[in-house]
Amino acid sequence: MPDYPHISPDQLSIGLYVHLDLDWMKHPFLFSHFKIRNQDQIDTLRRMGLTRISYDPARSDAEPLHASAPARVAPAPEPAPDPEAQAQHVARLARVERLREIRNRIARAEYEFMRTADTVRNISRNLHTRPQETLQATVDLVERMVGSILSDGDLLIHAMGNKLGDDVYFHSLNVTVLSLMLGRAVGLGADDMQQLGIAAMLHDIGKSEVPHKILAKTEPLTRPEQHLLEQHCVIGAAFARKIGVSEDALTAIAQHHEHLDGSGYPNRLSNGQISPLARALVIANTYDNLCNPLQITEASTPAEALARMFAQRRTQFDADMLSTFIRLMGVYPPGSIVQLNNAMPGLVLSINPADPLRPEILVYDPAVPRDEALVINLGTESELKIEKGLRLARLPAAVREYLNPRTHVTYYFTADGQKNPH
Repeated sequence: MPDYPHISPDQLSIGLYVHLDLDWMKHPFLFSHFKIRNQDQIDTLRRMGLTRISYDPARSDAEPLHASAPARVAPAPEPAPDPEAQAQHVARLARVERLREIRNRIARAEYEFMRTADTVRNISRNLHTRPQETLQATVDLVERMVGSILSDGDLLIHAMGNKLGDDVYFHSLNVTVLSLMLGRAVGLGADDMQQLGIAAMLHDIGKSEVPHKILAKTEPLTRPEQHLLEQHCVIGAAFARKIGVSEDALTAIAQHHEHLDGSGYPNRLSNGQISPLARALVIANTYDNLCNPLQITEASTPAEALARMFAQRRTQFDADMLSTFIRLMGVYPPGSIVQLNNAMPGLVLSINPADPLRPEILVYDPAVPRDEALVINLGTESELKIEKGLRLARLPAAVREYLNPRTHVTYYFTADGQKNPH
């Protein structure tokens, strides 16, 4: 940490940016460095018994007060318990407990994500060699996911950690998670959710019959190559029918690249020709393809993907479903890099669709080790809010390494079983 000047507690004033040379657990404030905003914070700092406090002149909006000569006073009697200090202690313990709950919930989501991802890998590997057994595994997996998503309580959408999301099979899992969350938000029943989940999990099965050199090509496809690629929808639907997938699910598989304005493929369908399940599936599929393209240098940030879908391509999608999806993912979807109103950068880890403007943020704080990084629920921190989104490339290397933003953005969910009181 830079060698900041020090002042005594009686020199504190509103507008000073102070640094506390203390572990964050040993003071009642959210961060160990912050700009003083009110007299209550000054009073709290003065009660902490510190002899001196560092401050950053460059980030301060005020000057320290002039130091006053210490008065000679008789020794004070043993002080009575300080109710405010006790209240601060209780608040600090509550903050620690909130952090513990957030970390536990993220750990549960990662465990469920990895368990589900293992099943998706097996589905992808075995679908053509053991089709009936694999279809049953798909049905069972989707049934479990639908049960969790439709359970009572708030649904939280998580961006999975970097070590969890570099598998080629995760596109199917992403699209399934996003499709089911959208299905729940637009009020689909359990049966339709089940068929939507199966269609999402199997939507790209036809690509196994498309030459790899076409799938992996980064230059624009020739017209014959594009025609071959478009056939993966037809091939996938035919295979789905062969193994016994329902008509609703295989129709969604066949139509998952069709657009309402007729610009999709393979049959250039439009409007009422496209099934409701396919309308949800195409939104989830498009969003994940924008965030996780073959050429990662062309990837959109989550917020950019939503903006492109709305500003440039909204005629392709069901208007109500697209609006719902954007509202569901929030202004700053999981995986976004943001700056808080205290100038600290952070990574959006998860959002609650019931309150999408107040997500959970992993905050960059060089005073806190990376493996102990603060995870803040903006829903419980009224003084903090997101000020703006940030571009990853513009962050200093130390911040990028600390936040460890995803190269590929992968999603999962948890349902906390509690109804949102709002």
